[in-house]
Amino acid sequence: MQTHLAPEFAGTPDGEAAEAILRKCVHCGFCTATCPTYQLLGDELDGPRGRIYLMKQVLEGAPVTRATQLHLDRCLTCRNCESTCPSGVQYGQLVDIGRRLVEEKVERPRGERALRWLLKEGLTSSAFAPALQVGQALRPLLPASLKLKVPPRSGPEAHRWPTREHPRKVLLLMGCVQPAMMPNINSATARVLDAAGIQTVVADEAGCCGAIRTHLNDHHGGLDDMRRNIDAWWPRVEAATGAGQVEAIVMNASGCGATVKDYALHLAHDPAYAEKARRIAAMTRDISELLPDLVAPLKAVLRRRPKADQTRRVPLAYHPPCTLQHAQKLRGGVEKHLGELGFDVHTAPMDAHLCCGSAGTYSVLQPELSLQLRDRKLKALSPVQAETIVSANVGCIQHLQSGSERPVKHWIEVLDEAVTAALR
Repeated sequence: MQTHLAPEFAGTPDGEAAEAILRKCVHCGFCTATCPTYQLLGDELDGPRGRIYLMKQVLEGAPVTRATQLHLDRCLTCRNCESTCPSGVQYGQLVDIGRRLVEEKVERPRGERALRWLLKEGLTSSAFAPALQVGQALRPLLPASLKLKVPPRSGPEAHRWPTREHPRKVLLLMGCVQPAMMPNINSATARVLDAAGIQTVVADEAGCCGAIRTHLNDHHGGLDDMRRNIDAWWPRVEAATGAGQVEAIVMNASGCGATVKDYALHLAHDPAYAEKARRIAAMTRDISELLPDLVAPLKAVLRRRPKADQTRRVPLAYHPPCTLQHAQKLRGGVEKHLGELGFDVHTAPMDAHLCCGSAGTYSVLQPELSLQLRDRKLKALSPVQAETIVSANVGCIQHLQSGSERPVKHWIEVLDEAVTAALR
């Protein structure tokens, strides 16, 4: 696609990056077939091809309107279009740039500005946990729409952290909302790794991965979150040998993993952090990427269960998050390796590639579209005969649970339950 950048963007990092991406697009339209919002709305401008055209207009100096902003807002950033694109268009990077440029030119209504500020400051704040506890205490009294956003309180098991030390160590990002909303995901991760002879360590200074602020167009705030995490992890990463050495930085929220793996991209123009960001990104692993190494030791642990439990295949309905299958390009690993450990994992027979509608803060900012996609995903999963739905991202889990009578968990929690039962 030929592009002629306006003078204000020519020679800038954003302009050059966007132009390189735009030039790859051949406007074939394959992306529209897998775009969730295009499927729901049927509007070319609510699909990747139309949004790319809108961003091209912005970069070429055309007037930017509120309509442009709305069409970009409706994008889930699921990056399904990247999996479909035959030309390798990096749409996720492009839409981040486009939204940021439009944000600078179009003032949002006051209510939208307030909500976005509350999300980016509230969800990443130390006050989030006590605020959630108040919400959980008042949960029976909350209106139905708000109650869906407040998970029930976790049991004591959610805070049971292993105490053994192992020569093998990994860093775990606890996340911003996960420790308060679903603490059992982090402790279950630590317990499973402990059972396989790997110690989980945490850098207390690390927090939000940067995704929340970045996707809410607070570019500088997102970069500050990334730098803070790099500073928190760096002493462990830099330790070449000895007790402090870690072999990987592990993510059990695929949305965080997708962001941290892109730290080198986000900080490429920061001379103080560019090289560190490249090393952090190279060391980052989704917890599913550790599964091939965990299967053998965990099989040995699971053999301690009664014979009847060893031979019984546990059925699971699995929703692979977009940030895992499209952003990180990790497909099939969870199904394969959990299968080797005695689980019978099945994705939806149709539309397994489509977004569930959670998409970070999207479910708050675009509730109508988000709920349609949630219900569509749950309907697609309904033929899978399993008592439990599993996923790999806290947002997807909470969103799907809000519309499902079946329990929705992280797959690491289900694996932890089996390991814990075997060790009793």
